[in-house]
Amino acid sequence: MALLETRRLTRRFGGLLAVNELSFSVEAGSIHGLIGPNGAGKTTTFNVITGFYPPTAGQVFYDGEDISVLRTHGIAARGLVRTFQGTTLVHPFTVFDNVLLGCHLQSRSSLLAGLLGADRGKRRAAEEKSRRILEFFHLTDRRDELAGNLPHGLQRALGVAIAMAAEPKLLLLDEPFTGMNAEETRQMMQLVRRLRDDGVTILLVEHDMQAVMGLCERISVMNFGSLLAEGTPDEIRGNPEVVRAYLGASDFDPGRTDEKSDAA
Repeated sequence: MALLETRRLTRRFGGLLAVNELSFSVEAGSIHGLIGPNGAGKTTTFNVITGFYPPTAGQVFYDGEDISVLRTHGIAARGLVRTFQGTTLVHPFTVFDNVLLGCHLQSRSSLLAGLLGADRGKRRAAEEKSRRILEFFHLTDRRDELAGNLPHGLQRALGVAIAMAAEPKLLLLDEPFTGMNAEETRQMMQLVRRLRDDGVTILLVEHDMQAVMGLCERISVMNFGSLLAEGTPDEIRGNPEVVRAYLGASDFDPGRTDEKSDAA
């Protein structure tokens, strides 16, 4: 069953056609990849799906509802949440307080009241929720460190942890592996699988093709704003149109990736 579906989704910026009649669907309980060369329209697609930009034409359906006219907060409140290419951490705050901030924003309680303890009931509930999230992400032993002092891989993981404060049903990950070394990539791949196993459907934009091929059950490929191809990792890996679209790019390696080498 499709949890997310775009139907002829289109977004123009003046004379620039960034997304062109894009139709694809994401099955509930899956890890789905959205890939393409730089400038293919992937992040713009994320921005339209999550309400940052209204579609010029077409529709977005989430859990059977047309969300094309909703604003970002209305979409997030329904359980469709995203991360961003750059981390959105408050670097002078501790790891724990970053997640706690995410919990307060989700509950729409007064941030100042929450941090000062004026709303003690909500504060206790948010603290308990933050502790559970840190435990899930194996960040409990880092809770009192400043977010800005974390290694890059853990900063990316903390960004996902903050997104989980919104209790997403569908999580859109925008380049979660950017800048990671092999070990950080391996750990993030394990984390993404754990999120899916915990009931969160994942749609990810990513240039690390070995991570994409090792994680995704299905992949949609964009080029010049349009859907170029769709299929399993093996089908995409062997698709000559996909290979041609990436010719000259350094971010597509059609080599096989298996469970033993998915950290490469």
